Amino acid sequence: MQKNNRSGRQGRNGGDNRFRSQRPHGGAPRSGHGAGQQESAAGWENLVAGRNAVLEALKSQQPDTLYLAPGQTGSIGKIAAAAKEAGCPVKEVSMERLDMMAPGLNHQGVVLTLSAVPYVEVADILDAAAQKGEQPFVIIADEIEDPHNLGALIRTAETAGAHGLIIPKRRGVSLTAAVFKASAGAAAHLPVARVANLASAVEELKKQNIWVYGCDMEGQPWCQTDFSGGVALIVGSEGRGMNRLLKEKCDVIVTLPMQGQITSLNASVAGGIVMYEVARQRLGLTAVSPKK
Repeated sequence: MQKNNRSGRQGRNGGDNRFRSQRPHGGAPRSGHGAGQQESAAGWENLVAGRNAVLEALKSQQPDTLYLAPGQTGSIGKIAAAAKEAGCPVKEVSMERLDMMAPGLNHQGVVLTLSAVPYVEVADILDAAAQKGEQPFVIIADEIEDPHNLGALIRTAETAGAHGLIIPKRRGVSLTAAVFKASAGAAAHLPVARVANLASAVEELKKQNIWVYGCDMEGQPWCQTDFSGGVALIVGSEGRGMNRLLKEKCDVIVTLPMQGQITSLNASVAGGIVMYEVARQRLGLTAVSPKK
């Protein structure tokens, strides 16, 4: 495929700052999350339970997602407002779900999960590429739900030379301790941005002259695709693949041949194969060295 630059699109030197939110992110991970923290046997790790503990954690720690039981009054409104100020998604769940998340804790109808590492802004990922003098290489995880899949995707992205990964705020797994563990520590080195709307983020990437590629069942062979220039690679969810809107926004759809009875690959495996094709082309490695 022959690629041409998009006319009229602003590059990284154009001063576009729309990727940055009003609230700064970052900072080193903190230890000692207070009396409400729980290491749960059910897989919910790095969480804070109880109204006062959650309110303080929203102000001073790395909030990931706030879980509330519906129909509550009192300080819940203040807690929800603090979550909004912190850019933390809020989800309503049953008391039974909260009991499972925080067994043995007096959660008072509210549980806050904490991010294993700080999130960044999409602009930070692009800036990291610019500082290295490289074209951006960004992975977009579209509603990946399995923490082991996301962790494996992060691990491969980091080793393949990607500059960062983007996940949605409200659908899919976030940077939990389980994801961090599955990444074998790569999540400490690969910047991860969390955005409210993946489709909007894709549009902004395209305005930076970054080509958007999607992994799907129907497309051109991955090994015959030109990945030169800026790359944003979308990896769809385990069951549904890419959502329709994101698929429509792709510049190129790439596919892998399925030769067996199973007609799909694990999301992190499929993403890893394509990521390493991007890496191969960037390193200038020949696809085949003839046998001697």
